[in-house]
Amino acid sequence: MTFEEMKAIANKTTTRKKSRHIESQIQQSCVKWFRLQFPEIGLLLFAVPNGGARNKREAGILKGEGVTAGVADMILLKPSGGFASLCIEFKTEEKGSTQRETQKQWQKAAEAAGNKYVICRSFDDFRKEVISYLFPKK
Repeated sequence: MTFEEMKAIANKTTTRKKSRHIESQIQQSCVKWFRLQFPEIGLLLFAVPNGGARNKREAGILKGEGVTAGVADMILLKPSGGFASLCIEFKTEEKGSTQRETQKQWQKAAEAAGNKYVICRSFDDFRKEVISYLFPKK
């Protein structure tokens, strides 16, 4: 698949799909692109599976294991440009696709600990942020 094809898929939106599915499609395209572009550090970009429907028992177990509300959707665990890691939150272009209060609190804590935090609304946003992070201008 070419870069332009991946970009078209990632930026494509339809009115029938819910925001979560659009975010998921963008995120999947971003991961595929990243791992093709940077195979030597491909495994250092990973998703944090905090969302999704769970029953109370499973939710309780996960909370006990350390699942934390508000954590970014993805983390690139590679120091660069004076930051410890890159934390990426995916949102759509749709009205109302904004951070929840727990996400804002987690962003503040992550940044205070020396991490970079970005919100990406498209494949283009993700690509720009990753390249800027990995190859900072001096």
